[in-house]
Amino acid sequence: MPGAGIWRTKSVEQSIADTDEPGTRLRRDLTAWDLTVFGVAVVVGAGIFTLTARTAGNVAGPSISLAFVLAAAACGLAALCYAEFASAVPVAGSAYTFSYATFGEFVAWIIGWDLILEFALASAVVAKGWSLYLGNVIGAAGSTTAHLGPIAFDWGALVIIGAITLVLAIGTKVSSRVSAVITAIKIIVVLLVIVVGAFYVKKENYSPYVPPAEGAASTASGVHQSLFSFFTGAGGSTYGWYGLLAAASLVFFAFIGFDVVATTAEETKNPQKALPRGILGSLAIVTVLYVGVTLVLTGMVKYTDLRSGSPLVGDSSATLATAFEAHGITWAQWVINFGGLAGLTTVVMVMMLGQTRVLFAMSRDGLMPRGLAKTGKKGTPVRITLIVGGVVALLAGFFPMGTLEEMVNIGTLFAFVLVCIGVMVLRRTRPDLPRGFRVPLMPVVPIVAVLACLWLMLNLSVETWIRFVVWMALGVAVYFSYGYRKSVLGRRLNAPVEPAPQPERASLPV
Repeated sequence: MPGAGIWRTKSVEQSIADTDEPGTRLRRDLTAWDLTVFGVAVVVGAGIFTLTARTAGNVAGPSISLAFVLAAAACGLAALCYAEFASAVPVAGSAYTFSYATFGEFVAWIIGWDLILEFALASAVVAKGWSLYLGNVIGAAGSTTAHLGPIAFDWGALVIIGAITLVLAIGTKVSSRVSAVITAIKIIVVLLVIVVGAFYVKKENYSPYVPPAEGAASTASGVHQSLFSFFTGAGGSTYGWYGLLAAASLVFFAFIGFDVVATTAEETKNPQKALPRGILGSLAIVTVLYVGVTLVLTGMVKYTDLRSGSPLVGDSSATLATAFEAHGITWAQWVINFGGLAGLTTVVMVMMLGQTRVLFAMSRDGLMPRGLAKTGKKGTPVRITLIVGGVVALLAGFFPMGTLEEMVNIGTLFAFVLVCIGVMVLRRTRPDLPRGFRVPLMPVVPIVAVLACLWLMLNLSVETWIRFVVWMALGVAVYFSYGYRKSVLGRRLNAPVEPAPQPERASLPV
């Protein structure tokens, strides 16, 4: 049975030294601007066109804009911790690498296993969403589903994943350029929506800003209710201050993805400065965009018109296009579909990039097969990229995602909690370590960030927690059967120490 070896830590110096290992070296091409583009690319997705309207109508009313501010504040606290960690440990792997330097190998494996789940499922789920938007754009919803005998598959998802896999295999800089172009397109669409919608805003639609609370429409019970409700028996409410807080929990997930920026630390030219700027800059930009969209949305129509079942919405869910259709702006649907298509393209790209970099870091450490960490002539882990592309294509093309979307959320929040705790540990154990950025008000900011993330995790369903625990248990089995024995750090520590050569004694005269 493994002993204390599972808590062995990999020093920051060793992690940085390993980045120059021949054959597994990544190319440093990225700037602060590239990282900001990646952050905006992954956070601004289809959610800005759908999540905002649905949450405003059913949960928060006009206060949805304040809910986004609260969610951004919680996310920003975690972003500060990521920024310090990434500037101090500029190595691929994000939370996995950070945990290896603070908590030890076993916790690092757990978080790496968690990130594998997060990025793979997120890439697959978003690819299926991209396929739906493609069907809307070409004017034949559902046409992206084909049949191979009795087997149905989503060819639209396969197309986008195949194209993105090719771009990522060519190189990170090319990926950044493609992402920049597509991100520019979707930001133009979002700004167009804000500018045009502003002409139809009516002040009276914002009143009351926090609508009176109503009984919750949800009747979820058993494993379908939140963990908080399961243990406390507390019910929820629609609107009111409880609805505002519930909305903040929901829209928090619109910000998920900025942590992917930290996975590119090893490919950044000046990581000590570029990483904090990229992480915090991208978060600031997307917050402004989200708040702008929600203010326009709730100003264009009364929040009650966005409720499910209202005459304007009917049996479907409200989207941003719903508010424009209410004013006879019929072309908005096409523009929003096009923006969603562009938005999801970059989300899939950056999520898959994060997946490959976490696997790369784990493979270089021997916790996954070392052969996967080989890089091509352009300094790109081509083998891992092709494997990730194949797995994600299989998930998106042939499997329905359903409620597995929540698995992405719990995995991300778990990573946030460990990073926020880890930054406090590293500040205490390695105060001498050079840092390009330091979290202010230490340790208040990380502690508040941990509490905020734990609260959001408690609002996830019991079945999501069960699936998460099962996945983690599988990861523990894989670690003890493979990772613990193959660990490069473990082999270094267990290698026999050769005795130092003894000086020859001068022979005495007889």
